[in-house]
Amino acid sequence: MIKKDFYFAVVDKFELKIHERVNKKHLKELKRQIAFDKYLKKPIVADSSTKIILDGHHRFLSLIKLGYEKIPVIFIDYSLPRIIVKSWRRRVKVTKEMVINAGLSRKKLLPKTSRHMIRIKGKLKNISAIELRMNIPLDRLKLLSTCIKS
Repeated sequence: MIKKDFYFAVVDKFELKIHERVNKKHLKELKRQIAFDKYLKKPIVADSSTKIILDGHHRFLSLIKLGYEKIPVIFIDYSLPRIIVKSWRRRVKVTKEMVINAGLSRKKLLPKTSRHMIRIKGKLKNISAIELRMNIPLDRLKLLSTCIKS
């Protein structure tokens, strides 16, 4: 993977779009865990062109429910052939076009429909392989949100 294929940024929550619904129980548990830990372990992954979230829907919504305006994101070019989408669900086919259409419309896919993968050195890995553990303190994220608003 070439470094220019992806980049890190902190963006306003309104820039990002979801393409899947979430599991409400998991969302509640993750929100509680993030608040307890007082830091975000990994950023969200989104397409650099459409700003559609590819991985991290629950983290994204947890941060919003906790009152955060700015979201740490790794942006990647979704059109790259090394980015592949599969389904977590048996007998369900999902395509990049389906993900983009769901992200740009009101009709979202079911929770855990898409499983984004990336080919690194010939091996297919979960997209989380590029989500470096950053342990971003929530107080700094809150401060960043406050500073950028001013």
